[in-house]
Amino acid sequence: RTSKNLGSVTFGNSTFVAVGNSGTILTSSDGTKWTKRKSGTKRSLYGVTYGNNTFVAVGKQGTIITSSDGTKWTRRKSRTSLEFNEVIYANKTFLAFGYKGVIRTSSNGKSWIKRKSGTKKSLNGATYVNFTFVAVGHTGTILSSLKGKSWTKNKSGTKKNLRGIAYGNDKFVMVGNDGTILTSPDLTTWTKRKSGTSQHLRRVFFDVLN
Repeated sequence: RTSKNLGSVTFGNSTFVAVGNSGTILTSSDGTKWTKRKSGTKRSLYGVTYGNNTFVAVGKQGTIITSSDGTKWTRRKSRTSLEFNEVIYANKTFLAFGYKGVIRTSSNGKSWIKRKSGTKKSLNGATYVNFTFVAVGHTGTILSSLKGKSWTKNKSGTKKNLRGIAYGNDKFVMVGNDGTILTSPDLTTWTKRKSGTSQHLRRVFFDVLN
């Protein structure tokens, strides 16, 4: 149990891992009963993912920590003090995104490489679709990359802060501040959709199993 805000959850190695404020980490085998774990940091954690037999969590002041089982965590060098908002694993690569356009990539979660995003806007959400990495962020920022090394700016048609992106049924869906929802078949032409809310939307998902 915890009273701390939780910002992200992932599943791997038969384990759910949730992360949140003040270095909070919880694990569960069934999603019902949760156990607190020592993260080794008091810095808030905003993103977590699983890949290559490794959990990776990221957060404030350039924090990156890794674990093979979700129980014991090790701090890694990111070589930045900028805040990370998101981390994903795809195409045999971990990618961490954050404040002022910071991007780091890693093949194993241990050693991280600095990448040039070409923007100073904060990056908040990311996905990998059709051999392409896509990141979204403040003031309508969209970046795309084939390998995660060099990035190209895409037009979104909005100045709202974007916080999440997903792909399903042959379309991209982005969400963000003030109830913003946009859809696109190709990352080029975006259509605004009515969400029915003025609240900030932070995540969007597509169920690939149903």
